Amino acid sequence: MLLFSRRTFTSPSLLSMVRFLVSEPDFQCRISSLIARQQWLEIKPIVESSNPADFLNRLYVENVNCEVILSYFKWSQKAFQVTYSVESYIKVFVLLANARKYPKIRSLLHIFVKEVEPISIPVVFHALLNCSKNLFANGVIVDMLILAFVYNGNLDLAVEGFKRSGVYGYRLSVLSCNALLSALVKDKRIGDVQFVYKEMTRRKIVTNVVTFNIVINGLCKIGGLNKARDLMEDMQVYGLPPSAASYNALIAGYCKSNKLDRMHKADSLLKEMVQKGIVPNEITYNTLIDGFCKDDNLSAGIGVFKEMKVQGLKPVLRTFNSLIDGFCSVGKIDKALSLKDEMIELGLEPNIVTYNSIIKGFCDKKMLSEAMDCFGDIEMKGVVANVLTYNTLINAHCKLGKMKEAMALRNIMLEKNISPSVSTYNCLLGGYYHNGDMEAANEVLDEMKHNGVGPDVITYNIRIDALCRRGETRRAARFIDEMTRKGLSPKHITYNALIAGYCLQGNLKGALAVKKRMENEGKRPNTVTYNILIKGYCENSKMEEASKLLNEMLEKGLVPNQTSYEIINEEMLEKGFVPEIQGHLYNV
Repeated sequence: MLLFSRRTFTSPSLLSMVRFLVSEPDFQCRISSLIARQQWLEIKPIVESSNPADFLNRLYVENVNCEVILSYFKWSQKAFQVTYSVESYIKVFVLLANARKYPKIRSLLHIFVKEVEPISIPVVFHALLNCSKNLFANGVIVDMLILAFVYNGNLDLAVEGFKRSGVYGYRLSVLSCNALLSALVKDKRIGDVQFVYKEMTRRKIVTNVVTFNIVINGLCKIGGLNKARDLMEDMQVYGLPPSAASYNALIAGYCKSNKLDRMHKADSLLKEMVQKGIVPNEITYNTLIDGFCKDDNLSAGIGVFKEMKVQGLKPVLRTFNSLIDGFCSVGKIDKALSLKDEMIELGLEPNIVTYNSIIKGFCDKKMLSEAMDCFGDIEMKGVVANVLTYNTLINAHCKLGKMKEAMALRNIMLEKNISPSVSTYNCLLGGYYHNGDMEAANEVLDEMKHNGVGPDVITYNIRIDALCRRGETRRAARFIDEMTRKGLSPKHITYNALIAGYCLQGNLKGALAVKKRMENEGKRPNTVTYNILIKGYCENSKMEEASKLLNEMLEKGLVPNQTSYEIINEEMLEKGFVPEIQGHLYNV
């Protein structure tokens, strides 16, 4: 039976009954009972006799059970559309912490970080200090608050809370710190990762293997392989032996680095794992296989593949995709297709990554008929082609001047609701420029602009090269200024194309001016740059200047390539000019 009728609050009889109940000596018992049984229809008019916040304060004064207060707190937020202050939340957190109701704190904290905007960390900490002098309870609340920020993606607040917790002397758990570290690594905030880890050490927060693995992974992602290696040594000082995950992170770091000996180091880590009795897993082998394949060391990749199977580990889709891509990239399509058949026999269905590698392999060998057959197989198998699939095929057709077929593929993309990317347009643009169809190229540029696809560095490189080949070097040079205004940084290929354009026109002064601009903008001329300039001077019968440029190239430590020697032979020696190489041993 309801204690209160559902008449309007303005009823005199109801008003008097509410005032009587609120003023009763057994207020705590009666109200607690109503809230515990979720008799909200009876509670609502009582709350309306004052306001939700005042009623909440009365519950505090009457020392009502913390779970009852929490239940009212959540209900009143929805029933009255109340946004409680930070101080109101903090009071509830403190009550729950003192009662060790930790799961309920976590639940309310997630509401807090979503509902209260904006959240000021100084205000939160100040309110906490005013509400409670219990350092342990406050530390628990702050620890869970940081975790709630992390789970809700508020990393700036999480880091700020972490920093301030040290100032207030609140001890954090390894659970919240690890979660924060992991989120920072995913967000590529490695500077913050290093700060948090150092602070954990300084504050003597107990770390575990997970802590070290997260930091090692973060350091490896930015190429800090030596620091990551040192950290692995530190693990053992703390009595924490590295795990397979520790080694996997380092191996992946080396595989993805630009170091010349990267795969030797990665392979050495595998051997070290085995020597220490740490069993390599699927991730270890897959990472190494992918690394060797990307390094064009397919024999080593196959060796790891075989070892993986000897160890009783089943190859997965990623394993086969790495190998198939590796063989396709070196033109061994038959071997790639054989691996595709093997994966199917093992019950692994090729995905779009598999097909994209095979299609690219065919395209690189100009086997467009086979590439299109593979493209047809995709739809038959129910695999959805993506923008990379279309771009690969469009690019291959454009390179062969088959613009009608390329545009047909672009139209299929549109029919499939796949939006062309800037790479799609770059392929078409390059194809039309190569065919000398400037009108069609301009139409592509207009379509890019209409669809809101902005040009990238490659777009400009294509346009600059096309203009230079047509003798429009001044117009091409203005594109470099336009790139800079748009925040795009010209690459070596950009400047080299412009230098080649000036040399083609016989404007050697203009070519040197571009070289000077390169240097001023932090781009060191490379071997290709000097090859273009040396050839340009030779073709304009300026052999002595060409010889000086050759010496300059060698003095800067640049290594001549095959093209360099061909230029020296064809443009100098065959014309009876022997360059004077100062300070260098030169054998004709």
